[in-house]
Amino acid sequence: MQKPIKTGILSFGMSGKLFHAPFVAAHPGFDLYAVVERSEKTAQLRFPELKSYDSVDELIADPEIELVIINTPNYTHFEFAQKALRAGKHVLVEKPFTVTVEEAELLFQEAKEHNLHILPYQNRRYDSDFLAAKEIVDSKKLGQIVEAHIRYDRYRYTIGPKVFKETPMPGSGLLYDLGPHLLDMVFALFGEPLSWTKTLGYYRPGTQVDDYAYLHLKYPENLQVFITMSMLVVEQQPAFVINGTKGSYFKHRSDIQETQLLKNMNPDDPLYGIELPGKEGILSTIDAGGQITKTSIPPGKASYLNLFEAVYQTIRANKPYPVQQEQIIRQITILESK
Repeated sequence: MQKPIKTGILSFGMSGKLFHAPFVAAHPGFDLYAVVERSEKTAQLRFPELKSYDSVDELIADPEIELVIINTPNYTHFEFAQKALRAGKHVLVEKPFTVTVEEAELLFQEAKEHNLHILPYQNRRYDSDFLAAKEIVDSKKLGQIVEAHIRYDRYRYTIGPKVFKETPMPGSGLLYDLGPHLLDMVFALFGEPLSWTKTLGYYRPGTQVDDYAYLHLKYPENLQVFITMSMLVVEQQPAFVINGTKGSYFKHRSDIQETQLLKNMNPDDPLYGIELPGKEGILSTIDAGGQITKTSIPPGKASYLNLFEAVYQTIRANKPYPVQQEQIIRQITILESK
């Protein structure tokens, strides 16, 4: 293995603490080197050797850093990613990659000109629920797939405290918050759609941003895909419902990695990424005689370490990254469309 990639993280809030620092620290191909903490300095309590900068500009200017992780508010992604690229850093950007297609194209072009990689952080591709659904789709056990519903449900009736999510500004609202995850899942399962329609809703008292979004994506061979995200679902619906000519599959969302990370479980723990009993999906198939067989499908072990392995292989070995540039452009096109 080549020298570790010295990595800086632009924020040490929830995403920095849970979704980035533990994996950068656990992967032998990375060196968790620096973080930005504007007020409370807590990162060194867990990572004593970590540098803590007061500002984004200070971290980006550090000549030792090779990779910058952009996990700041949505509207800052373009500005900070561009600064990092111009400072000669590779970049890993949380969702949404950017707010507009124009911004995304500029970043990809700038990365190419500087011979650098700018990569989208799509950790939900490495959730056990999605991986189980993808295995079913790839197995062809459903026959020709004719319809798929993918959901992300929450219940948050009151307006949240994060200004960049709850006030009208570039990249705010539920569609930009959860849409990139769900669109990325759909693209990984079925490819890019031929066309789409979009509906937004504003239901919480006093909301200034969308708290409901629905997308209908149309594919070749009349495949219909429906994406729903809502902040007002008390009883969560199945996250994946996929119907085909020979069977159906449904699976509720499971998020064991986030739960385990909140309990400070390390990604190299043998139990990390293993779902508890009761999280199985159900595969129902029908034979030529009309006999229906139901099979419980337990999700396999999952780990966001696999995402960081993909980042490492792209930067060090120049291997193709799982989320392609064209997919990101189409994703933002859909988010941005009227």
